[in-house]
Amino acid sequence: MNTADLTEVKNFTYSGDKIFDKAQDFLPINGTDYVELYVGNAKQAAHYYKTAFGFQDLAYAGLETGLRDRTSYVLQQGKIRLVLTTPFDPESEIAQHLRLHGDGVRVIALWVNDAYDAYHQTMSRGATSFMEPKTISDKDGEVKMSGIHTYGDTVHIFVERKNYTGLFLPGYEKLETGYQPGDAGLRYIDHMVGNVSLGEMNKWSNFYSETMGFANLVTFDDKDISTEYTALMSKVMTNGNGYIKFPINEPAHGKKKSQVEEYLDFYKGPGCQHIAVATNDIIFTISEMRKRGVEFLYVPGTYYDTVKDRVGIIEEDLEELKKWGIMVDRDEEGYLLQIFTKPVEDRPTLFFEIIQRKGAKSFGKGNFQALFESIEAEQARRGTL
Repeated sequence: MNTADLTEVKNFTYSGDKIFDKAQDFLPINGTDYVELYVGNAKQAAHYYKTAFGFQDLAYAGLETGLRDRTSYVLQQGKIRLVLTTPFDPESEIAQHLRLHGDGVRVIALWVNDAYDAYHQTMSRGATSFMEPKTISDKDGEVKMSGIHTYGDTVHIFVERKNYTGLFLPGYEKLETGYQPGDAGLRYIDHMVGNVSLGEMNKWSNFYSETMGFANLVTFDDKDISTEYTALMSKVMTNGNGYIKFPINEPAHGKKKSQVEEYLDFYKGPGCQHIAVATNDIIFTISEMRKRGVEFLYVPGTYYDTVKDRVGIIEEDLEELKKWGIMVDRDEEGYLLQIFTKPVEDRPTLFFEIIQRKGAKSFGKGNFQALFESIEAEQARRGTL
């Protein structure tokens, strides 16, 4: 990315990896604390994410720890913490979320210095409360938390853990299942993408800008992300230090139903479309995940015919990338390697992106055409294009 990408953003300057607005730097965020999925069977989901993605046991809360309404398994890989939660009460809010959406992301938790201040700052700027500030504690110290609503039924929880030395949160105990496949080289969450309804992209990008102090890193319109049949528009929002990036997608008019429309139809509303996780060795990661049964979108072999002309010199063997279906794109800072899983649920909703950045700060614009054609092929197989 270069400064030309920021011409639409007023009062922002670019310095190395940082975009910041001195007047709005009111919500320092240190990173993604955890991502919580509401799922139909947390025990089985944990087994899947351990086996297929290489996540490791971390913590557990349920009947054995005094919880009477739900159970949660916490898995970790690198800096990624994944919480899988299942309800016991069929009338609970969690069960209602499951009935409507199926398995999906409920909580995107953000690690902050001051959870109380984060709540009051965002509420004073128009946020809707999800969780009033509270302090929870156990023998390992205390954690302060608060929360606000974002698009659809997704929420942000602010987590302050500077006075806590435990595994995860108070109320959780160490998870030890005796089943621990090796990790797959995943390191941290690169970005998380939200799908919203037609006409709501600007509403939610403004929410992140005005309520949370984010900047618009880059905007893609239907000329950038389209094929003959479908299109979408997207605005990528980032916090000041660049640790948190939230692309916000909305459908654009096309001849057929776009991937965003398909998602909205099956998820029954806006939600998190995909989680992009970073690796330092994408060939190792993808080879491991394929061996473990993860399915990826098919990339036509003809895609690789023009890679050298478009991307130039890269360190990786192009034939090896072609073998694994890994795409390549370049910006003025470097290049990136990326690949997308098929949906990890039976509903065509949540999926994952695996990404390795070799200096690039962008989002693979040069791959959009091939990616859309692959997604459209899957939609055609499902009869939803």
